[in-house]
Amino acid sequence: MSDIPSNEWKCSLTKILLDHDDEQYDSVLEYLNKIPKSKKNIRNRGKMAQVIIEYYGEEESIIEMRDIMEEIPRRDAPVQKLLRPFVEKLEEKDNTKKRNRTDPEDQQDSPAGKKKKINGTQSKPEKKKLRSSAAFEKNNNIDSDSSNEESEVDDPESPQSEKSIQIPSWRISIKGLIDGGDTKGKCVGGKVVQKSGLRSYKTSEKKKFFFYLGVADETDCIKATVYGKEHFQKFQEGCSYNFRDVLVDKFGGESIIKYIFSSKISKIKEIQVSKTLEAQMLIYSQSPVYSIDKIQSLEEKTAVSVEGTVTEIIPVKKVKVTGRRAKVKITRFHLKDETGSIWITLWCKDSEQLKGKSVGDFVRVINTKTHRYYETVSLNSTDFTRIITIQEADVQNVTIQVVGIIECNQEESELDVEINEQVQTCTVASPLLAKVLGINLKDDFEDKLLEKTPISAEAEIKGNKIIQLKFIKEEETNLESE
Repeated sequence: MSDIPSNEWKCSLTKILLDHDDEQYDSVLEYLNKIPKSKKNIRNRGKMAQVIIEYYGEEESIIEMRDIMEEIPRRDAPVQKLLRPFVEKLEEKDNTKKRNRTDPEDQQDSPAGKKKKINGTQSKPEKKKLRSSAAFEKNNNIDSDSSNEESEVDDPESPQSEKSIQIPSWRISIKGLIDGGDTKGKCVGGKVVQKSGLRSYKTSEKKKFFFYLGVADETDCIKATVYGKEHFQKFQEGCSYNFRDVLVDKFGGESIIKYIFSSKISKIKEIQVSKTLEAQMLIYSQSPVYSIDKIQSLEEKTAVSVEGTVTEIIPVKKVKVTGRRAKVKITRFHLKDETGSIWITLWCKDSEQLKGKSVGDFVRVINTKTHRYYETVSLNSTDFTRIITIQEADVQNVTIQVVGIIECNQEESELDVEINEQVQTCTVASPLLAKVLGINLKDDFEDKLLEKTPISAEAEIKGNKIIQLKFIKEEETNLESE
């Protein structure tokens, strides 16, 4: 990049890195996926600036740092004053290239400025696909042959064009917002398809909070950044809202809504969003799907998604975590595919995602991060982790015998259960167990349950979860044995 001297960018990059505290600096290194882990151990930030330029090159390192500063975020003047001049030079260079590029479809066949004609007929511009549809196709290896375009319009589950729907005059569609880059003083209506956890960043004054939303309407989907802890409870997944006085910005070439201190929302009647767009909103922000065998070789905190069969679920527990006063909820489950198996830990509210899931379910777990403990690799949930059931486990009707109690509380009991002369772990809702056995749930439940073991019963089991239970009395058992 001849117009930006290498030493000038290296000097500014060093100053940018020096302006970060240790936590922010570590976050920057996490985003730099091209740099090997061994190189990230360099604590001298001047040397790290040189490493970044070596692995990314000058132009790409400028773009990468711009995107990382937006993501952390570090939008404050000390950092942006160092970064913006280089970003602006790149943008100016890019715009010059675009002006000099000649598009065959835009060529004119006469000085009068008429559009190019084919067989005497004025050519029509090629139909442009929705941005999110292209992302969906790319992530799912779908052939984006143009012959499919007409069928997409006719599909009721596909995003609709603005001509086929009625958008109120006071509202701008998300597709219109993306194409135009501005709200034009109108509301943006959308359904919250996805909501992240609360995130934070530090300024010289105090700690500040923000979170992300995935928003979709009848035409397209878009990511939104909401600033302020006080807004977190206002937005609920599945609800629709009018967004007013929001900013529209570009991040990594994509449009983003920014909900700031002066922005406003109002709850509205649900906007009908196609199932295709809802799925695209999730997949659009999904990390790559890896086999479990491949995950074992990835670096610490690599973003991954994985598919497999659930083979074991550990009930939710509360544990003490360094740096937090109160205990936090966690649960773990074991996932297996054709290449291996791995443990996945769900933290805090993410632990609730296992409700309704059973051993034997085939699931896709998106947006997790790798965790290494010596030679053992596991996965941790993140703000955008989602568990999608692809195929549920079969339901079985079997005769069981409860032979032991692993753990027991008023919500759920974990039991050793004999099925076909094999002992396995099963869980059952404690109220169901108490009702079937005629035990008071609040009065020494575990002790009274122990007195009745072994317990024979007819059960309906899905994976390792007992969903229906019928107690077999001792007399019936004796008759069957005779």
